[in-house]
Amino acid sequence: MLGHIKSLELPDVRKQGAKRRHNVLSRYNLTNPHDTSHKFLNTMKPTLDDIDNKILALLMDDARMPVSTIAKRVDIARTTAIARIANLEKRGIIAGYGVRLNQELYQPAVRAYVGIAMDPRKGASLVKTLQKMPEVETLCAVSGPVDYMLTLRCQSTAELDRLLDQIGAIDGVRQTSTSIILTSRIDRSPI
Repeated sequence: MLGHIKSLELPDVRKQGAKRRHNVLSRYNLTNPHDTSHKFLNTMKPTLDDIDNKILALLMDDARMPVSTIAKRVDIARTTAIARIANLEKRGIIAGYGVRLNQELYQPAVRAYVGIAMDPRKGASLVKTLQKMPEVETLCAVSGPVDYMLTLRCQSTAELDRLLDQIGAIDGVRQTSTSIILTSRIDRSPI
């Protein structure tokens, strides 16, 4: 009986791990696994599995959701949910928790997206000027027919008109394009 058991070949896990590591290294033309000149291995985006994505979706919807509720909805043990969330925090995927305000109750009456086409060398001065305007919620450099997109919030359309005149008068602004936000249909922003 013992002789029969000895003849079974069990897979060597260490060899499989080494083989997988070799396949990854060879796929990216890295022959020496101890060569630190290839720093991309340390800067690769963290991978998230289906459970991590479900946990993140639940937390983005309600950051105050109890861990026991998250565990039930994702169909994992509570301790596993705690460990997964701690791991996501440790890896920096969850950067923090915050408050998302009811836009209808908190925000001023008028919000608008403004696209700005600029002279190429005047972008830095535009950013400095817009940083001084408290009505500017966000400013993003974008690709396409405009160079920047910003979100404005103000109390009235008259104030919006005044702000657009100020922005249009900034040195280097060639053109602005404005769309007033009527309502928000989907808001998945984390905060």
